[in-house]
Amino acid sequence: MNVVFFTDAYAPRINGVYISVSLYADALAKLGNKVMIVCMEYEPKRRFYFKRRCYYDKKTNQRPDVKVLRVPADKIIFSKEDRAGRLDQWVQIKHELDKFKPDIVHINTEFIIGYFGLIYARHRHVKSIYTFHTLWEDYFSNYLKFAPASFSKKAGKEFVRFYLKRVDTVIVPTNRIFNVVKEYNIDRPVHILPTGINPEIAEINSFEFSIFKFNFYKNYPNLKNKRILLYVGRIVKEKNLYFLLDVFNSIKKLHPDTALLFVGGGPELEPLKNTVSKSENANSIVFTGYVDRSILKFYYKLSNIFVFPSITETQGLVTLEAMMVGIPVVAIGEMGTLDVMQGDNGGFMVKNDLDDFTSKVNLLLSDQETYNLKSQEALSHSHSWSIDILAEKLIEIYKS
Repeated sequence: MNVVFFTDAYAPRINGVYISVSLYADALAKLGNKVMIVCMEYEPKRRFYFKRRCYYDKKTNQRPDVKVLRVPADKIIFSKEDRAGRLDQWVQIKHELDKFKPDIVHINTEFIIGYFGLIYARHRHVKSIYTFHTLWEDYFSNYLKFAPASFSKKAGKEFVRFYLKRVDTVIVPTNRIFNVVKEYNIDRPVHILPTGINPEIAEINSFEFSIFKFNFYKNYPNLKNKRILLYVGRIVKEKNLYFLLDVFNSIKKLHPDTALLFVGGGPELEPLKNTVSKSENANSIVFTGYVDRSILKFYYKLSNIFVFPSITETQGLVTLEAMMVGIPVVAIGEMGTLDVMQGDNGGFMVKNDLDDFTSKVNLLLSDQETYNLKSQEALSHSHSWSIDILAEKLIEIYKS
């Protein structure tokens, strides 16, 4: 089967959509399918605006049977991380897709790249699937800061409905999003299929890990001999990270031997660093910025507890990654976290409450028996989310 993914977010732009597309593309290729990923370029090296053309990115290519077609894009005012695909690339994209001959068009974005996918499916009568990754009615206010909240919510809803009404089939990652689709009065078939986790995240070479540890403590000597609370993800306002600082300040009074590690980057990184610099616990809080996913597993392995305060998460895949390495999780039970943890599996799912969150982190730090139990739960629970298992389910949806 020939499958083409359309996505705005792809390396070096790292977020949940990128992880989903890259993992499923790789898993589908392993099962014998041919895959193309149509995405944007983020760091154009060619200077002449009107001579920019789509090209195959061989550096980002995961496997020989996964093609990555980069579409020239321009920066946008309201988001430093994102780009807008160039509309003048449509003819070339169509030409490349005609050579690839896709059986399925799988759209993973609502922006210009997604529109290209929708138009191609219509023009060539190819079946189309749209994965509803992001609840834009909750997120649009972060981009349309000048607009009333009611307008942002309405705009976000209609933004998604445009695709929901025009594709053949819809995939949603969680029960929450499934219910939203029904609330939108969409009559298309809807399948619940979460993004899986690559089991390789737990395959840690002891020699490579020892080198990583040596270099890590060399760079951050103030974290040596401390128990690490880890956050992995984008550094943005909607992740509720200032709440996490309050949690850590409370934990630090109970457990002076703890440290807080932020792995990830984003537009809120500098403001968050500035806040931390004024804190009495600044020496115990570290920001790494973006890290390559190939070494992300070492950060999990190095840490003691994974802390995830986001209340707007569609899935929260990083909680599963942490679990797969055997780290207990304390996370706020909202949206995607509800579906991922399904209760206190592999840790504790808490309310958006400072005392509740702090008490569960404190319990894991204080009670070794509870910590060991939750660590074993994490390993067991996470393996049911293997991408290899879920990719076969995706193929069945394609066939249907």
